[in-house]
Amino acid sequence: MDPIALRMTIVLALTVLVTVPAVASPPYAPAGMHTPDFRLDLPLPVMMAEHQKRSMRNHLQAVSDIVAALAADDFASIEKSASRIGFSEQMGHMCENFGRAAPAFTEQALAFHHTADRIGVAARARDRGQVIGALSDTLVACTECHAKWKQRVVDESTWQQLTANARSRSTGHD
Repeated sequence: MDPIALRMTIVLALTVLVTVPAVASPPYAPAGMHTPDFRLDLPLPVMMAEHQKRSMRNHLQAVSDIVAALAADDFASIEKSASRIGFSEQMGHMCENFGRAAPAFTEQALAFHHTADRIGVAARARDRGQVIGALSDTLVACTECHAKWKQRVVDESTWQQLTANARSRSTGHD
């Protein structure tokens, strides 16, 4: 890899590592000051909340692996790592399950995974510029989702009530 491309990849990686956490979390406030968090609740029972957190960490590791593979011009590894965050039937079912009490979450989560599919397409084409563009679009989708939603751990009876209410709204029965 030429030195300019390597520098661009390192800058991209550092930008991602610094920007995503800063944008996805509430703004900094001095100690003792309360900053309201206007994100929407994503109600989840404790086991599902933990599962989702593991999934998010796995997504972040996949992005890190994509950046490392990009630095090495290893398009096969980029494609393999992208498949971990791209859409699959299993991923679709998981997103639908996480969003059972907040259907708009499901739509946004599925859109993220479909956006991530473009990384693999670009890697198969061995097009570094398209990989970077698709990765950027995917990270924008990550940031938008984290800026909109926050987990709210609920007990099982609350979960059952919330998911029943969501089903009623989606079928038009209140």
